[in-house]
Amino acid sequence: MREKIYWFVFFKKSVLVKHNEKGGEIPFDDKTPIGNEENLHILDIATYYGKQCKAYFIDEEDVKELPDGCEFIDLRASYDILPLQEYKLAGRAWQILFWDVNTRFCPHCGVKTIQISNIGKKCLECNQEFYPNISPAIIVRIHKGDSILLIRAKNFRGTFNGLVAGFVEPGESLEETVEREVMEETGLKINNIKYFGSQSWPYPSGIMIGFIADYVSGEIKIQEDELTSAGFFTKDNLPEIPRKLSIARKLIDAWLQEK
Repeated sequence: MREKIYWFVFFKKSVLVKHNEKGGEIPFDDKTPIGNEENLHILDIATYYGKQCKAYFIDEEDVKELPDGCEFIDLRASYDILPLQEYKLAGRAWQILFWDVNTRFCPHCGVKTIQISNIGKKCLECNQEFYPNISPAIIVRIHKGDSILLIRAKNFRGTFNGLVAGFVEPGESLEETVEREVMEETGLKINNIKYFGSQSWPYPSGIMIGFIADYVSGEIKIQEDELTSAGFFTKDNLPEIPRKLSIARKLIDAWLQEK
């Protein structure tokens, strides 16, 4: 009998969670919780408390027969159920699975790639190597006196207001991206850009880099194809803000805790 393994099983963008008295956990067993292991494409992900973590996708047929007490939960929603480290490992597992599916053939010559490490592949025809691509994006809390800028983006899930954010473009520094995104989305000039922190954002393969900045000048003019509204808010008149999951909320909470 082999040692037990943490199984990160995905159906589309949802991860298999086993419910318990504390909320939920990743299935931990000596065999796959769903599907015949011989017919599955299983990847090594990491170790957790000295135990192996493996991940794989299943198809719709396998979803029909779930183990007792188990449920597929949207990866983002699993933050509210799983222990934090298991949620982070689920994010890593999803990113590696997503990368694996999209790198099975060399984009240059079309030859099937081979696995050379947990997160590495190689084309034997042109010798190119492939590793998971991480897309960096900035997010910024902008101060104007005792207020901060909050925006409502068209792609937000829910009714909350958040912070200006956007992807880094080729040739840009992170600070240049902050300035450009703020100008493009709101028409405002800023300065005093300072690093706050970062967060893995596995939806599917991002990293969010947080900043703080000061308003300099300009009137708000929203980028209408991206935003529905934007405005400065004080601590006593905040609209609905993002959930605890996001670095946007961490940036706002840090400001709320300031005296």
